[in-house]
Amino acid sequence: MTRLSDIGEDALISRLIRLVPLDPAPAAGPGDDCAVIDPGSAHPALLLLKTDALVEHVHFLPDAPARAVGWKSCARVVSDFAAMGGHPAHFLVTLALPPQTPVAWAEDLYRGIADCLQRFGGTLAGGETSSVPPSSAALISIAATGSVLRHHLTLRSTAKPGHALLVTGTLGGSRLAKHLSFIPRMKETDWLVSHFKPTAMMDLSDGLARDLLRLASASGCGFVLDRDYLPVTEGCTVAEALGDGEDFEILLAMEEDRVAGLLAAWGQEFPELALTRIGCLVEAGTGEILEGGWEHFTKDLAK
Repeated sequence: MTRLSDIGEDALISRLIRLVPLDPAPAAGPGDDCAVIDPGSAHPALLLLKTDALVEHVHFLPDAPARAVGWKSCARVVSDFAAMGGHPAHFLVTLALPPQTPVAWAEDLYRGIADCLQRFGGTLAGGETSSVPPSSAALISIAATGSVLRHHLTLRSTAKPGHALLVTGTLGGSRLAKHLSFIPRMKETDWLVSHFKPTAMMDLSDGLARDLLRLASASGCGFVLDRDYLPVTEGCTVAEALGDGEDFEILLAMEEDRVAGLLAAWGQEFPELALTRIGCLVEAGTGEILEGGWEHFTKDLAK
């Protein structure tokens, strides 16, 4: 019997989406940071849909502060909207909690969600609560709508061989609580899509080693990574920068002849946040292979 642990998350998604009806002409189909729905040419913006879940012992440990867990649950969704060049609007929150959960924990969780909504926009539209057996892990699921102007929409699948690869911030160290307090790069992606629109873009949730492969594959490319220029978080190794995951920085592709101008303008606009060229895309079937990163069903350690 083939089990989920035998195939991993990406292969499972590929198998499952073949079993259901799909939009025959999607603005962006399954596999990007958000689903994209076109409401018709009369509308200047496209609709973004996103759902995400946090599971105790997988995305947070039992002793993590509830307010930080709430922030993370919402900020992960905001980061995905940012990675498409968009903004959040309406949120639905589903809680599935063991009955022994303190009421104060659930209240602090919602305070963390409120912190994120107040900072990045969006409102609570509804949700659901459910109990789980006393021995089960807590689950927080967030679904949200958002929007993106048509000319700002940025996908994973539109880069080409020869385009440079760049990343914001530093990579590695998420396990040292960074994953509970990260700031979605919405201000930065707003600026990017308005001034130096990338040819492809995504946020880094599962580690550069895993997510770079996803972006390159979606664009029909291979890649070459320059490890000497990786922006490694202080105290971390290159292996951790490649594989820790949950950095929630932005990985982007851009035509090589625009990179110098971008880096100069970025330094003026965001002097406290690094933007680093880390490699380039190449023809499919060439380049290198990276090992590491997070994939559900094949690992059992809390992130």
